[in-house]
This record gives sequence, structure tokens and C-alpha cells, in this order.
Amino acid sequence: MAGAPRGIVPAMVTPLTADDKVNEPALRELTRYLIDAGVHGLFALGSQGEFWALTAVEKRDVLETVVEEAGGRVPVYAGTAAISTPETIALTRMAEDVGVDAVSILTPFFVKPSQDELYEHYRSVAAATCLPVLLYDNPGRAGVELSPGLVARLAEIGNIVGIKDSSGDLSLTGEYIRGTPEGFTVLMGRDTLILAGLLYGCKGAIAATANVAPRLAVEIFERFQAGDLEGSRRAQERLAPLRNAFKLGTFPVVAKEALTLLGIDAGPARSPVGPLSDQGREQLKEIMTQVLSSYDSE
Repeated sequence: MAGAPRGIVPAMVTPLTADDKVNEPALRELTRYLIDAGVHGLFALGSQGEFWALTAVEKRDVLETVVEEAGGRVPVYAGTAAISTPETIALTRMAEDVGVDAVSILTPFFVKPSQDELYEHYRSVAAATCLPVLLYDNPGRAGVELSPGLVARLAEIGNIVGIKDSSGDLSLTGEYIRGTPEGFTVLMGRDTLILAGLLYGCKGAIAATANVAPRLAVEIFERFQAGDLEGSRRAQERLAPLRNAFKLGTFPVVAKEALTLLGIDAGPARSPVGPLSDQGREQLKEIMTQVLSSYDSE
């Protein structure tokens, strides 16, 4: 089925204005910046996109803007996660109506469904849409894990085409790959493990740092595809400090402040997340200088 992602797909931030509105011009600029850098797709309304803080109306505005600006040049994937199955279905149908290419659905958060309950959740959502569905496992954030056995069961559903694995557990990543059919796509969700995931058999990565250093993230993938493992390793090594810098502030403000430093007005994160401290901002500047100056084409 068309829509299974591959390559480097940035987990886009959602730019906001100073008065807490979606900043459409900045979102369009970010979309162009990422496409021009050679990314293989765009993922809007994921964790970095503050899906958990946006209204349904704002989410539709974001997706319409990204789809229009992308203009079919790369696939657009939409995060449509919600706690309840009915709301997830409603958001997924909205995304389908807007014209995205596929949806990515995080496990329900706050509640901790059983594996059987998760199966029914994803089965119901997949049955309610014609779009390809990408599972999203992030137990550190959502508090529940998709087991390899469950992912293997879900992979039997025709339009469930892959999974983003943000567990950081390469043993789990390997089990997802081993237990699913050849056409099922496993994507790495930890930016420091992109190369490791590719070596295990992942088809790419959905990467937050690709907002800021998209060409560097793409280089990891493309050098690997070309058989240049040492070049891919060096690119991964250069990217790692940027991902580690995310610890300087409350998620997801660091990526937004980094983009602002590059001249793309990503604005603040939505409250209660506040700005970086002055010290944190200076540290981020130093890290970005090191990361981006080490890569000439950035």
C-alpha cells in the first residue's frame, strides 16, 4: 500500500505567535525550509508539534497549511492521536479530508490500555479510514508499550503499514522488525539512534532534530543507503549533541528556540511550557554553532 514512510521525516514543530496563535507564515517557511533540505516527508502534529496542546480547529489549520505548502512534493503525515478511540477516529477522518498521505497514531496516554484494548483501538481507527496508518510507540511519554506480538497482529491489517519506535530500546526495535512482514515499515524515533536503527533494518526515522539540521539528518540516511557506513556514522555523531541539547528546557521548547536562532520564527511553546533560561539559550547557541559549522552545506 502506498503511504509507508521511508527516509528522514522531520517531526515538525508548530510555530506560534507571541499571542499564542498558530503562525501560518512561519509554518509555511518551515515547510519550505525542510523540503528544500531534501527531507523525504513531513510529520505534522506529532509530539514536537504540540498535538496535545492544540484545539481541533488549530489542528485542521496546521494540516491544511502544510499540505498546501508541500504541494505534493513530499508526503505529509499527520499525528491524529487522542486518548479515546472516537476522538482519534474523528481526527483521523479530519486529516483524511484535508488530504494528508497517512496518519501516525500514538498509543492512548494517561489511561493504560491492555494489549487487547490497544488492538481494538487501532483496528477501529484503521477500519474508519482509507489512509495508511502508522503506529507510534513512545512508552516514556504515553506510559504504555506496544508489544512485538501486538504489532505483529496489527501488521496483518491491510492499511496499518508501519510503526514509529521511540522507545529507545533497540532490542524492541529488532523484535518489531523480526516479527512483521517485509513490507511493514519500522522507523526510528530516537534521533541519537538513526544509524543504529538503519543497521537493524529500519527504513528511516521520524526525527525532531531534523527541524533544525535537516540536511545532516538526511545525510545519515543517504550515506547509509549508498553504503558509506563511516560517513553515515560521522553524520550521526555530529547530530547527537543537538538531540542531547533538548534536555536544556522543557519539551518541546528547545527545538523551537533553535529554529528561532536560525531565523525561522517558531515562537514560544504553549503554556505551561516556558522559554529557555538565558544560560540554556547560550548553551544551545554554542551547541548549534558546533553542529552546524561542522556541516558545510547546512
